[in-house]
Amino acid sequence: MATMRLTIARAVASSMLPPEISMYPRDALDAGTMLDTTKPVPMFWPSVGPSIIATNGESMNTYARVLEIARKYDVTVSIADGMRPGCLADSLDGAQVHELVVIGELVRRAREAGVQVMVKGPGHVPLNQLKATVTLQKSLCKGAPYFVFGPIVTDIGAGYDHISAAIGGAISAWAGAEFICYVTAAEHIGLPDVDQVREGVVAARIAAHAADLAKGLPGAAQWDLELSRARKALDWQKQVDLAIDPEKAQYMRKTRSDDTVVGCAMCGKYCAMDIVSKYLGTAKVSC
Repeated sequence: MATMRLTIARAVASSMLPPEISMYPRDALDAGTMLDTTKPVPMFWPSVGPSIIATNGESMNTYARVLEIARKYDVTVSIADGMRPGCLADSLDGAQVHELVVIGELVRRAREAGVQVMVKGPGHVPLNQLKATVTLQKSLCKGAPYFVFGPIVTDIGAGYDHISAAIGGAISAWAGAEFICYVTAAEHIGLPDVDQVREGVVAARIAAHAADLAKGLPGAAQWDLELSRARKALDWQKQVDLAIDPEKAQYMRKTRSDDTVVGCAMCGKYCAMDIVSKYLGTAKVSC
């Protein structure tokens, strides 16, 4: 399998065939919204992949034409690695790395043509290779913005891949990836329903915010600090309002807690905040 992947990658390299191309309106990729968890980035034009270019024997001439169109209409080209790992065992194998070299050349050509370009990356990467993967992409692809597909950090999480992807996305974003992709619980199993899509998006937003915190981005820590203060004050409504998913937080508060007690459902009458307030003589705060 590894030999086949490398053979295909070399074939791609020898023809300089762009592995996969997508196009986005440039204003949708404002750098200020890349990892801002309060501003979802709209993305259009689904991947057209090799289906457009592979049918043309003169692949680089076709790529040049794509760049002309992108330049004319002010859109951003997104190049994805067709040899990205399909499982953890493929991560950072020869095929993936070989193709990154090709993509780096395509990035160079796009920039020379005056076209903004980004790179989309792997979907299956073990924890210990996440930082190396991002670093390698940044080096080979001339620092182009990186969009990772999750990535999921274990292949056994079927039914919970949105959690696995959030772990990989948080570490990848902390390591330097500018975009992370939401993954649903139905990944690898079937098509997601509306609730699974929503949960996947929220999980990705949590991952992005965790990376913002780790990188010290302005405003990220303040959000957490305000919620922590609301928790200390037993201000349940403010906690709900500040939660990344207020609707779900409100539902859980109403269905899983007794509104007649000061503490939450977890601690009840043994609520540490309530007990400390009593011993410090501070004002008692009720729900």
